[in-house]
Amino acid sequence: MTTTSKHPDFLSLFADDVRRRMTERDYERGELLFRRGDPPKYIFWIVAGEARLVRHSPAGMEVVFQRSRAGFLAEASLDQPAYHCDGVAVMKTRVLAIPIADFRAGLSVEKIRTTWLLHMSNQLRRVRAHAERLALRSARDRIIHYIECEGRHGELLLTETRKSWASEMGLTHEALYRALRVMEQSGLVAISGQRISLLQK
Repeated sequence: MTTTSKHPDFLSLFADDVRRRMTERDYERGELLFRRGDPPKYIFWIVAGEARLVRHSPAGMEVVFQRSRAGFLAEASLDQPAYHCDGVAVMKTRVLAIPIADFRAGLSVEKIRTTWLLHMSNQLRRVRAHAERLALRSARDRIIHYIECEGRHGELLLTETRKSWASEMGLTHEALYRALRVMEQSGLVAISGQRISLLQK
């Protein structure tokens, strides 16, 4: 395992031979880390860039189940016989590939297990917020919900394209652009480049 990029601190708790089997890999935008149906061989930590779990609806719409920046991707694969989504790099992305058998064995170490449970708790919060957001009917309400959950003090700094953001919220990019335009014109939000601020509710 290289030491030039930021990895989770608790990986240092793994045995030396296990850490040597953890390898960094680079993916270009649109490249697959794995395909739906593949047997899981690795658990991935996103070192730089962004990767997502996606499926495509019968109508061809991309549905995002998870996005990860500086975090794990496809944690649920730890105890599954196959990946349930495609893992896709949405920009140039570097990942740390951790052999899944080694990771499972490492969870028998108390410190590793405790850190992992904390991570899963935080991830559950994000998943619940995502599910709640998708249940909202209007693009306007989903945008407000996203800013309040993922932003800070009513302000969101986008680190992705608006098209990718729309996909994550289950919207077409046309619906997102239209909603943002109406919200800005009505004084609900202020938009400056990638910064979107709520002005009122």
